[in-house]
Amino acid sequence: MPESMSEYLDRDMECEGLLECIHGLKQLDRRVFTVLTENEKPLTVDEVAAKVDRERSTAYRSVQRLVDSGFVQREQVNYDHGGYYHVFRPTDPDEVADEMQRMLNDWYAKMGQLIGEFRDTYSQQLDGRTAEQ
Repeated sequence: MPESMSEYLDRDMECEGLLECIHGLKQLDRRVFTVLTENEKPLTVDEVAAKVDRERSTAYRSVQRLVDSGFVQREQVNYDHGGYYHVFRPTDPDEVADEMQRMLNDWYAKMGQLIGEFRDTYSQQLDGRTAEQ
């Protein structure tokens, strides 16, 4: 994983790389997301686990990270005689893209603020040295 912004910019990225870049998700999360998007119907955690060849608990943690990040939605399915189970489906891509755009805008504004602070701090220090000379 790249450690700096310049390394990210130099690297060839795919749209799925946004899972890692923006949300810090893992390779398994990308695989789970792909499995969910390739299926026409929502899947249970057991179905996801079988498709990614991982234990149920590992698949559940990955699905939960995707739910927490907003890439996946959880739906409750009720049995006729009581009880329920959950299935998971990808969130509408427009919703996810809008949220990522908001995050990017917030990040851009924060970086602009930090760059301004950098400029002010070091300009003052250099101005102070120039005045002493």
